[in-house]
Amino acid sequence: MLVQPLLKGLIFSNGEIWEQTRRFSLMILRSLGMGKKTIEDRIQEEALCLVEALRKTNWSPCDPNFLLACVPCNVISAVIFQHRFDYNDETFIGFMKNFQRIIEILTSPWIQLCSAYPALYCLPGSHNEYFKILTEIKVFILKEIKRHQESLNLSNPQDFIDYFLIKMEKEKHNKRSEYSMDNMIATISDLFHAGTETTSSTMKYGLFLLLKHPEVTAKVQEEIAHVIGSHRSPCMKDRSHMPYTEAVLHEIQRHIDLIPIPLPRKTTQDVEFRGYRIPKDTNVMICLTSVLNDKKEFPHPEKFDPGHFLDERGNFKKSDYFMAFSAGKRACIGEGLARMEMFLILTNILQHFTLKPLVNPEDIDTTPVQSGLLSLPPSYEICFIPI
Repeated sequence: MLVQPLLKGLIFSNGEIWEQTRRFSLMILRSLGMGKKTIEDRIQEEALCLVEALRKTNWSPCDPNFLLACVPCNVISAVIFQHRFDYNDETFIGFMKNFQRIIEILTSPWIQLCSAYPALYCLPGSHNEYFKILTEIKVFILKEIKRHQESLNLSNPQDFIDYFLIKMEKEKHNKRSEYSMDNMIATISDLFHAGTETTSSTMKYGLFLLLKHPEVTAKVQEEIAHVIGSHRSPCMKDRSHMPYTEAVLHEIQRHIDLIPIPLPRKTTQDVEFRGYRIPKDTNVMICLTSVLNDKKEFPHPEKFDPGHFLDERGNFKKSDYFMAFSAGKRACIGEGLARMEMFLILTNILQHFTLKPLVNPEDIDTTPVQSGLLSLPPSYEICFIPI
């Protein structure tokens, strides 16, 4: 896997720099309201912007990929930059395209080959484009950081950058500090990268599955009508009263198996596991597919069935086998945020629109497109018919 320079940030780093960065990032996100009302307000604002953008499609067939990505990207932007972007903003569009292109490059066969044979990096190839895009993203983030430096109030931080700048100032005499400008840029890039692509791809795949299974869509809309109605927007308090919708969201994540094998990690000491000795500094890769498709827990894992997460009374049923956000210390830092986004995006869409496929549901093939580390949905178009 092609990695970020100097192995900073949250995704590719290890050891002390990862521990400090993850701990501090979680503290900032919680201070800014991850899982609380403030973040919920931001998601609801974006969900309503999404609904208005979908209305403007005028029932015409459209690829929902870009609009679905705008919601999580703007939520992350509000947390990090303290402002959102208009969906037609050219800077915003370019920023989103850069992250999408990074995904395409990192999951390409050429990069997989380069990962196996690093000597190939000296040759021309898409890895050079990857570093060029990283430089463009860095310039974009640096402009925002400079703006924050000029207006920083040490006693009243407003967003992620403010908190990080204040921490850098406090740690400036600590030679072992991991709070550097390079690490802040890498961490911000990671938050955008992971927080946008995974959520938007999950929702894009989720809508595709709902096109295939209109009976499931109808049950979710029935629950929305019963619990929320049509005269107010969905909120997170509704989730506990909507077991079927919750089951559908879990089943979408289980069924699509978005990241079958997460990035490799390295053991920090010798480990004994089920009779095997794993030496220190061994690269270890886990297979989430084996858990998400365990037949003992999910009787028909190959089928899309929300019943996998419902008990005999129709109540939502948790499962220890649900590891869509990975597990352990390296589990997704934004799991709580992603859950909120997916619930509010789905309920807002189905509260306002009927989903219409361009072909008969029976003819829809939901087989994923295997793209390196990700299981992505095939390209498709959909009509959003106002209710």
